[in-house]
Amino acid sequence: MADVLDAREQAGPDDQPAPTSHVARTAAIIVGIVLVLFIGLLATRKPADEATVSNPLVNRAVPRVVGTTLDGRQLDVDTLRGKWVVVNFFATWCTPCILEHPELVKFQKEHAAAGDAEVVSIVFNDQVSAVRSFFERNGGDWSVITSDDGRAAIDFGVTGIPESFVVAPNGLVVAHFEGVTAEALDGVIAQASGDAAAPGTTAPAPDGAGR
Repeated sequence: MADVLDAREQAGPDDQPAPTSHVARTAAIIVGIVLVLFIGLLATRKPADEATVSNPLVNRAVPRVVGTTLDGRQLDVDTLRGKWVVVNFFATWCTPCILEHPELVKFQKEHAAAGDAEVVSIVFNDQVSAVRSFFERNGGDWSVITSDDGRAAIDFGVTGIPESFVVAPNGLVVAHFEGVTAEALDGVIAQASGDAAAPGTTAPAPDGAGR
């Protein structure tokens, strides 16, 4: 025992356990637990392209949307009656919005020739300069309303972004998405119109009263 005590007494500072070792180990355990919980959350989330019907607007008339676009025009979404319209709420600081953007670009390009569908983005709590730079870098040739003061988000019952609403040619909201793909949007259009037509073909409006 004396030999052991002597060995401990002779040990230099470099031989002693770091005073923060227990703190670091505890922090690592906490981080590990949080990571496991986060992975579990992702595993149980609905797929990004899965339409949800929890929003009360589905199967009801689309709220009025009027505002100034990124290029300075006044837009009233009601003037787009006769087309399918995807009303998309987004922000440039929103990572899921950035991830879904190429899908909206793809959808818009697929329908450009037929002119049967439009995307309308509504900026949520963002700077016009940031939005302009975002579209210059990432593409997207559609109307972007930048002047909304949050009224549209309230009217649509938006609880987070991104959120998108598919509006039929007669003004009826037929689907609500929390993250979209071009394929999912075309699937909703085909199902709502009762026509499994290829993307870019004109689809008739589903039954239901408009506004």
